[in-house]
Amino acid sequence: MKRGQLVDYFEGIGVKRLSVVDAEPKKSNQHEIGTTRKMREDFLSEEHQHKYKAIYIWLGEEQDGITTDSWATLYDARLTNPLRAPEWRLYYPSNPVTEIMKPGDTLFLAKEKSGVLLFIVAPQGSTSEQQLFYLFGVHPEGKSFVSREFDKADPELDFAARYILDELGIEFEDPETDKLDSIIEEFGTTFPTTAEFSRKARLTLPEVRAEDDPDAALLAWLEHEEALFRRLERRIVAIRLEEGFVTPDGIDVDGFISFSLGVQNRRKSRMGHSLENHIAAALDALNIAYVRGAVTENNNRPDFLFPSLAAYQAASPDDTGLMMLGAKSTCKDRWRQVLPEAGKIPLKHLLTLEPGITERQTEQMQASGLQLVVPAGIHRTYNDPQQQWLWSFSDFITEARRRTQHTQRT
Repeated sequence: MKRGQLVDYFEGIGVKRLSVVDAEPKKSNQHEIGTTRKMREDFLSEEHQHKYKAIYIWLGEEQDGITTDSWATLYDARLTNPLRAPEWRLYYPSNPVTEIMKPGDTLFLAKEKSGVLLFIVAPQGSTSEQQLFYLFGVHPEGKSFVSREFDKADPELDFAARYILDELGIEFEDPETDKLDSIIEEFGTTFPTTAEFSRKARLTLPEVRAEDDPDAALLAWLEHEEALFRRLERRIVAIRLEEGFVTPDGIDVDGFISFSLGVQNRRKSRMGHSLENHIAAALDALNIAYVRGAVTENNNRPDFLFPSLAAYQAASPDDTGLMMLGAKSTCKDRWRQVLPEAGKIPLKHLLTLEPGITERQTEQMQASGLQLVVPAGIHRTYNDPQQQWLWSFSDFITEARRRTQHTQRT
């Protein structure tokens, strides 16, 4: 199945490190940022006073992001002075994102195919910044924007790129999703359980086997299930919207808000559960002994405990035959939740799908006795020193098998 490309969503991107003049209007008496000729040639216009619809997005390191709808205007600051070369600037209004951004933050100015500008700000050195560098393939240099235009020569979107698009709130659908209709037909207009949906995704990818490549299988299963889910979700949501939110008493605003929140919450919770489902399927296929959701000390429940709860309870502290694996589709600051989950195991393992976590964060993990496990296909989003430290899912399975065999012999 085709995965789509950036050109399906964007015309171009400009990236720059914000200066004091860019980010602090009180010091410059303006709310504007200079553009470059290449940006205007690639995806912006040279139409004086062109007003764009704009979405402003601030992405913090560990906090929730901020998004606000607004506008931005491109204009020639020297239009009335024909003796001087044109100077094109992008004027932005004050809003929650521009008020929180500061010098040193990175601005990603992307124009969607619809003509909407995305004004995305990420703190320097943050995971969000690293992810956007990977997604757009552009890094800031000097004081001006560095930009590029997207075209069909760009590679297809991989799992990490689609993950980042989803984090930005950009709705995407596979170019060939109509082929999925026959698979989800049996569900009608009802969401099945996550376990049932995960099983369906694996059964309809018979050529993908964990025995051949656990890392590739995990990502393929997750990607396929995501495509199936979005197709079914689109069908169910469309029917509900057609029914409307009108009651005899008027517009049912509370009902609409409740429905919208339900859609968002289902998306968030489903990915974590499906990740656990597919990890378990891979472990079963490879005959790795484990128990899922076992209760350890202080009512903690590690996602996966190896080789069994009985072995864990009988073992002495620091028994080298034991392992545990947490599973979190997104990491952020939640990785610390794994640390107390199995007191007898000093080195915790955590599998995540999050690309491009900063070196500062992975160093904190290492210092805290946590080994990060990332499917091999996402490793390229990390820098070289991090890749040397990261484990793949296959690495974890190899070690789990070795320790399980040692425990069984003793």
